[in-house]
Amino acid sequence: MKFLISVIDTQTRSPHSPQEIQAIDSFNEKLQAHGQRIFAGGLDSPATATVVDDRGGKNQFIDGPFIESAEYFSGFWIIEATSIEIAKELAAEGSRSCNRKVELRPLLG
Repeated sequence: MKFLISVIDTQTRSPHSPQEIQAIDSFNEKLQAHGQRIFAGGLDSPATATVVDDRGGKNQFIDGPFIESAEYFSGFWIIEATSIEIAKELAAEGSRSCNRKVELRPLLG
């Protein structure tokens, strides 16, 4: 089963401490070693977002995030886990490593 772990942040481009960077690197290495990491990445500030709507040929581009919020996604992992319980354990470890809240969601398909 594949899952998305989204990192939730409250500060634009909040820097990670050296300890957090080390913990994130270690978590990534563990996921990779166990064949559980599919992809991971950080996201730039919501201020850099563009909402694109070309339904029905609208050709509409709107600067800024889709939803204004005090919290936003600042990064993510796509992982492989054999059960939701294991995925929850990995999400908890990811939360500890980056010192942020995370959201865990199964991927469909």
